[in-house]
Amino acid sequence: MLQHAAVVVTSERSHLCHSSYHELPNVLRELKLDAVDRIVLDLGLSSDQLADRERGFGFSTAGPLDMRFDVSQGESAAELLARATSEELATIFHEFGEERFSRPIAERIVRQRRASPIETANDLVAVIDSALPASIKHEARKAPATRVFQALRIAVNRELEHLQHALEHGLYESLRPGGRLVVITFHSLEDRLVKHAFRDETRWHSLHKKPMAPSPQEIRINPRSRSAKLRAAVKQSTVASASPR
Repeated sequence: MLQHAAVVVTSERSHLCHSSYHELPNVLRELKLDAVDRIVLDLGLSSDQLADRERGFGFSTAGPLDMRFDVSQGESAAELLARATSEELATIFHEFGEERFSRPIAERIVRQRRASPIETANDLVAVIDSALPASIKHEARKAPATRVFQALRIAVNRELEHLQHALEHGLYESLRPGGRLVVITFHSLEDRLVKHAFRDETRWHSLHKKPMAPSPQEIRINPRSRSAKLRAAVKQSTVASASPR
C-alpha cells in the first residue's frame, strides 16, 4: 500500500508512514512535530485490500482467510476461528457484527473445524450458509455472511479498541487547540464511538448536529460510499471548568 501511495503522493511536504492512526503521537515525534492543525481519519476498507485474494476480506476467494490490515502483527481470522470457543465467537459476531444468528453460526463453526479447518473465505461462507435458515438467506438484502465477516475483521484488527483509544488520547493529543478532526465511519459501531466522544464539550466543539452523508451523485460514482458518515469537531482551546454546585 505504501508503494502504491508513493506513486500518487509525491509532495515534498508529505510523509508516508507504516503505522496505525492510534499511534499518531509516536509518528509525529519521529517527524519532530509537536502537533498538527488538521486530521482526517478515513476508517473505510481499501478497495485494493478487498480485491487482494490473499487477504480474505472478500466473500468469494480461495485465498487465506487473513483479514489483518498489517499481516506482520497479530493473529489471522483463520487462527481466531481455530482457537476461540463457541461462546467467544458468538460474542464477537453479536457485538461487532450485530448478527442475530450469532450463536448457531458459532456452534456450526466449532463443529465444522473438528472435521476440517476453516482456512479460506469460501470455507467460512459455506459454514455460515449452512447455519442460517433458508428464509433468511432468500430475504436478505446483503450477502448473509456480511455481518460475520465485518465482526471478524473488527476483532482481528481490534478496530473499536484502537478507535476508542485514539479518540480519547492519540488524536486529541496530536491536535493543536483550535485544530479540526474529521472522521469518516462506515458502520454504526464506529459512528457511535465518534458521536459519544464529540459530545464531551470540555474537549470538542462538534461542527454538526448530525453526521454528513454522501449525496446520491457521490453514491452513483462510488457505491461503496453509501454507508459513510462524516463527523467533524474542533479541539477546544481551553478546558471548561466544572460548574459550581
